[in-house]
Amino acid sequence: MKHQIVLASASPRRKELLEQIGLSFTVQAADGEEKCEARLPQKQVEELSLHKAAEVAGKAENNAVVIGADTLVFFRGKPLGKPRNEQEAALMLKALQGQTHQVYTGVTLIWRQGGSMRQMSFHERTDVTVWPMTEEEIEEYVRSGEPMDKAGAYGIQGLFARFIRRIEGDYNNVVGLPVGRLYQEMKQEGLLDGADAVRAGL
Repeated sequence: MKHQIVLASASPRRKELLEQIGLSFTVQAADGEEKCEARLPQKQVEELSLHKAAEVAGKAENNAVVIGADTLVFFRGKPLGKPRNEQEAALMLKALQGQTHQVYTGVTLIWRQGGSMRQMSFHERTDVTVWPMTEEEIEEYVRSGEPMDKAGAYGIQGLFARFIRRIEGDYNNVVGLPVGRLYQEMKQEGLLDGADAVRAGL
């Protein structure tokens, strides 16, 4: 059976990353409230990705493979979400500048196999070191508007690239989806088939 891939996210960055590795898919964003009981960063992002995938899987076709993902930025063990306003964005950037922080993305796959639902979750961690930033640089970046819809108040693939000193781990994980690991997990589970496999180079 050919699998229909469904991305349970409205993120344009995740959409671009899936397109980059040659997968055909549709987007059906999860819109439920994000709640998490886990304490460890890796468990938090896996739990949040599971909630998103499960919400969409409940409405999907029988042959669907649903991909849920969630990315969180952690600094000194505390999560940094999307800033609520420019002041909060500036505070986050002041904390991150000149320091190393962690970016975790959790991914969950849910699909039907042999009449039953199967699921798997995994996470990736990337360490990101930021160059020192002046007050003027922080203010200018905040005024660009780029930080406002991003966890940790920055986008590594945008203007903020000028302040990235070093990354250790998967760059795409920081953008929002570790597509290399995702591809390998889908291949191992036999979820890449037909035209998708050809496009992805199998």
